[in-house]
Amino acid sequence: MKRIIGALPLLVFTALALGIPAIAMVAGAFDRGMGNLALTMQGGYLLALLNSVKLSAVVAVLGAVLGTFLAQVVVRSRFREAVLTASGVLANFGGVPLAFFWVATLGNSGTISSVLGLPFGTLFSFWGLALVYLYFSIPLMVLAIAPALDGLRPQWREAAMNSGASTWHYWRYVALPVLTPGLLGGVVLLFGSAFAAYATAAAMGAGTVLPLITLKIAAALSGDVQTGYESVGLALALDMVVVAALVMVIYVPLQRRSTRWLQ
Repeated sequence: MKRIIGALPLLVFTALALGIPAIAMVAGAFDRGMGNLALTMQGGYLLALLNSVKLSAVVAVLGAVLGTFLAQVVVRSRFREAVLTASGVLANFGGVPLAFFWVATLGNSGTISSVLGLPFGTLFSFWGLALVYLYFSIPLMVLAIAPALDGLRPQWREAAMNSGASTWHYWRYVALPVLTPGLLGGVVLLFGSAFAAYATAAAMGAGTVLPLITLKIAAALSGDVQTGYESVGLALALDMVVVAALVMVIYVPLQRRSTRWLQ
């Protein structure tokens, strides 16, 4: 009973901050029955949803791999604190400043684009936007996986090597099972971060070359295209919640299985 009373402020805050907006979203999405949801599964809305899922998946996988390798290199080096501090800053460096940074560097008239003679519109493409998202996704993965790497005890590697195991065998049968929960959590974290990102893509004008669901929601809620489509924006937001829920449904069983490997 004391635990419930102690958690009461958190429960109230969660209900107000998440519950009320969620109820409003669902109610608005279904204010015309299934019409709004059916509309989001057609034409440009469906394309934007698929683009967002594809982009987020690519960024999550690449960011997880590159971030893990970077974290492994620096986690026991003398540069650990500096890299982790920089990662904390860069993981939160997004929005308009990040967009300006990349446009000024690799945009159509950017510094590097002019020197290398890159084709027009190189940055304003699927892989260009993925590169921009990786700028904050890789540091975020470094922060997420560093505690798991700290859990790898040097004695485990020594025992594996003394038993005749190669470096590959050590990582395959010892380190990887230990790191799997952290890796899965990092992939889900990076997917959600990229999937929900809006300001950076909007500042880059990505909606003209790569429609994304967050940009479609903003256009529907602001009435930039057609007025009276606010409920369609809420239906698109509900689609995002469903996608996030599906990702979690896949993630939770995998995490439980990998956790059993450690028991």
